[in-house]
Amino acid sequence: MEPIRIGFIGTGRIARAIIAGLGRDEEILIYGYDREPKAVEAVAAEHPVTPSASVEELASKATVIILAVKPYQIEEVVTGLRASLTPEHLLLSVAAGISSEFIRKNALPETRVVRLMPNTPAFVGKGMTAICKGAMATGEDIRIAERLFSAIGRVAVLEESQMDAATALSGSGPAYMFNILAALAEGGVRCGLSGKEALLLGAQTMLGAATMVLEGTRTPEELKREVTTPGGTTEAGLKVMDELGIRDILMQAVAAAESRSRELGR
Repeated sequence: MEPIRIGFIGTGRIARAIIAGLGRDEEILIYGYDREPKAVEAVAAEHPVTPSASVEELASKATVIILAVKPYQIEEVVTGLRASLTPEHLLLSVAAGISSEFIRKNALPETRVVRLMPNTPAFVGKGMTAICKGAMATGEDIRIAERLFSAIGRVAVLEESQMDAATALSGSGPAYMFNILAALAEGGVRCGLSGKEALLLGAQTMLGAATMVLEGTRTPEELKREVTTPGGTTEAGLKVMDELGIRDILMQAVAAAESRSRELGR
């Protein structure tokens, strides 16, 4: 089977996480371009990446091009790439808030675009990537994106109208989890644990709870009821959370992030 030739434009944190996952697949050849040559060289020193001196050179070698730049850089990058694009190219964008249609209009009318939103747990192979199909993309293009990004965790194929919500939930979600984890650990410290002990207990508990949801058939509410004994310790803690409106706070956080994602796309 002929290898898939992947080209990265931009080699920042998310690009490096994706490359770390893809680099283990012998059927994938990876090329990279960055405005900062030293950035590509640093990635190539750790992973099987062949540096490219320009976007033109990268496009001549790779048929799947991953746009891993900041949202405000997308228009300039795609416009600069346009003259090098052919019908064989597939563009995968991980830029938050930037629609597939915006990318296609700055590329070529027939350009196939798939939009993706990975998150930082991709660094440890536990990422969550939302995927949606642009106007000219095909079912095979989606299958390619699913195959590639499954190397760094789980994938979910959504409608593009849902991508801002996905960005708010899974894209920004790790930061919410870190915030919650830090607070839980601080609570443990105040109750007599060391910082290291509290962080271990909290982090493993969060991991275990998430695994129970992902690998089981019960909802979070059902699992919560199983842990909660009437008059027990868990009920006492949940009562405080309910009184302080923690659920509403988290839902409002997702709504605020979703609104900001929509603003970025305008």
